[in-house]
Amino acid sequence: MAAEQPQPAGSKPLSGLLSGIAQAAYYGHAGVTEELLRGQLYPEAAPHEFRALLAKMSGVLKSVASADMDLNQLEAFLTAQTKKQGGITADQAAVIAEFWKNHRTKIRESLINQSRWDNTLKNVNWRVDLKSQSRHIDQINTPVAIVEMELGKDGQKFISEVHTEFNKFLLPT
Repeated sequence: MAAEQPQPAGSKPLSGLLSGIAQAAYYGHAGVTEELLRGQLYPEAAPHEFRALLAKMSGVLKSVASADMDLNQLEAFLTAQTKKQGGITADQAAVIAEFWKNHRTKIRESLINQSRWDNTLKNVNWRVDLKSQSRHIDQINTPVAIVEMELGKDGQKFISEVHTEFNKFLLPT
């Protein structure tokens, strides 16, 4: 059985901070606030210092999640972040890598669910009309299709209307 690697000092609060950021940003838990995270994880930190750490870790996590980085991409990204002026430390990079390994799938699913419509068509109505008025005489009696589609997402309804003129070759007039 392989021995576990020792955790870097301060990794538990940072891991908790990353979890809190994920809870608020990706899992929709509005109760996870900056004050709660600072009070629970970094009570000794000054508010401006904690805010800077929170912003840095939020940015790193957002970059990693939006790119849906695999482990090789993550390693390259974190290495670049450790070499950057004002970037992260090697210990922080290790905690972020471990966090991403454990939470990648769940965060990805959450992002997909946040950005996807329910692909459900609630209702469709359609009809074909003939234009009876127009500025140009040659457009009178032109067939026009009117399609109304009602799409749904989480109880909300969106109605979309589509008006299409038929090609004269498709429908004889």
